[in-house]
Amino acid sequence: MLKLEEVTAQNARFLAAQADLDQAKVVLLGVPLDVTVSYRPGTRRGPTAIRQASWNLEEFSLYQERDLGTVPFADAGDLALPAGGLERSLNLITQAAHSLVETGKVPLFLGGEHLLTLGTVRALVQEYPDLAVVQLDAHADLRSEYEGEELSHATVMRRIADFLPPERIYQFGIRSATQEEVEFARARTRFFPRELETPLRRLRAELTDRPLYLSIDLDVFDPAFAPGVGTPEPGGVSVHEALAALGLLKGLRVVGIDIVEACPPFDPSERTAALAALLVRELVLHWAMEDYGEK
Repeated sequence: MLKLEEVTAQNARFLAAQADLDQAKVVLLGVPLDVTVSYRPGTRRGPTAIRQASWNLEEFSLYQERDLGTVPFADAGDLALPAGGLERSLNLITQAAHSLVETGKVPLFLGGEHLLTLGTVRALVQEYPDLAVVQLDAHADLRSEYEGEELSHATVMRRIADFLPPERIYQFGIRSATQEEVEFARARTRFFPRELETPLRRLRAELTDRPLYLSIDLDVFDPAFAPGVGTPEPGGVSVHEALAALGLLKGLRVVGIDIVEACPPFDPSERTAALAALLVRELVLHWAMEDYGEK
């Protein structure tokens, strides 16, 4: 089990996080990975900004008519990662993720750049061999390499496809990719460019009764809603569309989640962090009560 002394204690906990690790169903863990970002660095500050923004929210969600203060979830702080040590960082991320899922927790990782998903999925597929990945993103992240490097936030889904059958990678909202990525996606993954809610609604039955890992890159949103990301891409989804799409996943077997690519230095308005905090609240409310008799 993850030990609290293995994470940094410098950050305030997320709004209403009160349960200890043993009691919690959902556990937040910050993963401030910021090594391969190709355009705007600063994602290491994402977890802190999201936690701080959470305190401007109400604990009560009008979307679900539930109160975050009534659900058992914990905030384990930030994972301590070595500066610049990419392989070691990925190994530490995998170890931390495995320590959570082996005891039945639903980990919710706050990024950090998107490459962290490689480390977390490596752990979850050991516990759930039939795992499927649901990716909400502006970018396909299917490059075989980026600037000569096989490990990059631009290659993360391609690296996952090295060990997870590509047809178990469901990609929604994609609006930026190379020709090679599009050809790979159309031939190998479940690829739904530009759209989010409509294809998710159509595929919900297909995703039922299997373990799902949900990866949300904040650049899936239009920069009008989330300007503070590593690689902003115009033409994204709205907040209302994303919340409706996430509502379609309610009741499905989600076993792990990440929210990645928040880049606070490029959003002095702090609305990207506020949006990410809102997503955390809604996602915790979706899944923290699964074993506690509430529907």
